[in-house]
Amino acid sequence: MATSTPARRAWRVLTGLLVITAVLFGANALGVHVIKGGTWIPELALDLQGGTQIVLEAQTEGAEPSAEQLTQAVAIIRQRVDASGVGESEISTQGSKNIVVQIPGNADEQTRERIQASAQLQLRAVIFASGPTNTFVGEDGEETPYPAPDPSLNATPTAEPSDGSDPNWVSERLFAEFQAYSCADEGNDPSSAPADQPLITCDIENAQKYILGPVEMDGSSISDATNGVDPQTGVWSVNLEFDQDGAQTFGGISERLNAIRQMAEQAGQNDPRSQFAFVLDGRVISAPTMNAVITDGRPSISGSFDQETSKSLADQLKFGALPLSFEVVSSDTISATLGTQQLQSGLIAGLIGLVLVGLFVVLVSYRALGFVIIASLVVMAVLTYILLCLLSWRLGYRLSLAGVAGLIVTIGFTADSFIVYFERIRDELRDGKAVTVAVEDGWARAKRTIYISKSINVLAAVVLYILADATVKGFAFTLGLTTLLDVLIFVMFTHPVMQLLVRTPFFGGGHPLSGLDPTALGAVYRGRAAFRAPVAAGGRAQRSRGEAERRQTIAERKAAELAASQNGSNKGAARAEEVGD
Repeated sequence: MATSTPARRAWRVLTGLLVITAVLFGANALGVHVIKGGTWIPELALDLQGGTQIVLEAQTEGAEPSAEQLTQAVAIIRQRVDASGVGESEISTQGSKNIVVQIPGNADEQTRERIQASAQLQLRAVIFASGPTNTFVGEDGEETPYPAPDPSLNATPTAEPSDGSDPNWVSERLFAEFQAYSCADEGNDPSSAPADQPLITCDIENAQKYILGPVEMDGSSISDATNGVDPQTGVWSVNLEFDQDGAQTFGGISERLNAIRQMAEQAGQNDPRSQFAFVLDGRVISAPTMNAVITDGRPSISGSFDQETSKSLADQLKFGALPLSFEVVSSDTISATLGTQQLQSGLIAGLIGLVLVGLFVVLVSYRALGFVIIASLVVMAVLTYILLCLLSWRLGYRLSLAGVAGLIVTIGFTADSFIVYFERIRDELRDGKAVTVAVEDGWARAKRTIYISKSINVLAAVVLYILADATVKGFAFTLGLTTLLDVLIFVMFTHPVMQLLVRTPFFGGGHPLSGLDPTALGAVYRGRAAFRAPVAAGGRAQRSRGEAERRQTIAERKAAELAASQNGSNKGAARAEEVGD
């Protein structure tokens, strides 16, 4: 079995990096050409691209909404927008009643629905359900619309209803209105129905119409809602979690509805009163049947869901408890607040910074070794770009000018890592080690320093992303992402490349232009207290000795001075003996 050498390990690591890069490009190509959702150009944020502006007005009776109510509504709407995968959106209050939502690019229909569905979520029991039309088949076989309700019909229930599922909520006139109700009629507006009265409405797809009982719970009782695959059935479902009061209330409701279901099954019937409707903006978004008594406050909604529809419902339930009802008063396209000129300026600034770093490391400090830094920065730029494309496709990430600033700042942070590494290698060379040994020992010492430094950078980026304003989140995100990539490049590219380069005559032999010339770096140390000048002649030997003295540590300098002092004392004693003789 062949021994694993540093060169072989380096080739394996570089191959792994190449595979990772190929997988990322392949995944993005799949999204662009097969799934038809990917992009080869990262999506831009509102400040660079423009987008859609939706103005919502609070619907109140009498007094204006409080600042606290508007602030809570902004927070919930922001959660809705973020849950739809749209990044870098701006949501703020305007005046005393309006909320302005600005979304980068053209907002899709699903995102618009999430924003506009801003009424308070209600939970009502189902009393009756039927098809969406207002017609029936007459004796002649023709479909005939139900007539408008007769005013003489009884408008009050014949008996006092006992619970939210009681049919006594439905008067003769209400049932006639239900029969004449058409889901296709755009004039119907169920969103303003009183909470303590029954409601005639349809589902959001206009496929079913209902008579619902009064509101028994609202969305504020829902503390969490998630989607996932049921491990027992293998189908997508929505999992709810109620707060303590909501769990107790829902437990009683589930007991009532489950008893209705059991009685209907015993009679061989299907009673819609075993259903419980989730109503948003007056429309039923889901009306599942109660199949058990749920006392732990953790019901699960199952049906014909897929991943997307189950997530959409979970988001509606989780973020549906607004303190106010809102109406969309305008929806317009807005231009970029900064535009492409600022983007170009940012990119040019990044390019200038990259060029300056390249010139410094090649011409001033590291000679040919500087090209390793440049190559590492290029590899990092490629990986950063493809990751931004993937994040734009899969997570709706959008690059803002603040994000561009984070990318530019990272150039300097990344160069710091390489400088720490290369200086460690040079220190090992000054200790008299061979170049190959200096690379391995320098790596062992430098990586600890770099890991600690990058950990602090990532922690700062995470804290900034969590606590900072939305306009700064783009900077924090790109800073954290590129810092992690910096570590990856350092481990999987820079060090393996150095392991291979030092086995070439140019770098391994210490060529004066390689940046690893022991002579140019100063004296070669034989220990911690003594040093000797490199084998050189004339003025170059004097310059090398002076360079060695400048690069000594304080302890080494004191030890050298003590050795020189003792050597001078010994010579003085020898001369005294000669004079005495």
